[in-house]
Amino acid sequence: MEEPEMQLKVKKVTDKFTESMYVLANEPSVALYRLQEHVRRSLPELAQHKSDMQSWEEQSQGAIYTVEYACSAIKNMTDSSVYFKSIDSLLKHAIAMKEQLNAAQGRR
Repeated sequence: MEEPEMQLKVKKVTDKFTESMYVLANEPSVALYRLQEHVRRSLPELAQHKSDMQSWEEQSQGAIYTVEYACSAIKNMTDSSVYFKSIDSLLKHAIAMKEQLNAAQGRR
């Protein structure tokens, strides 16, 4: 009677040991499975964020180009103030000459 009882205890111990070994052996694969699931769930969202960021970068580059072009145009306008002053003086001179011509024609 002691032998069947001992066999039952040995069987329980070996079953528990086998189950523990099975759990330990499969634990890394469970971790990898969970990692795979996490990547599968989060990858589309990350890809969308990447696409959004690239779009924003393109828009930012366009805005930067526009601002740089505007700054260049303003600098060129300030550099051309000499020419505008010359044009102003020539226009004043032309107006004075026209007034002189009108005055001379009025005397005739």
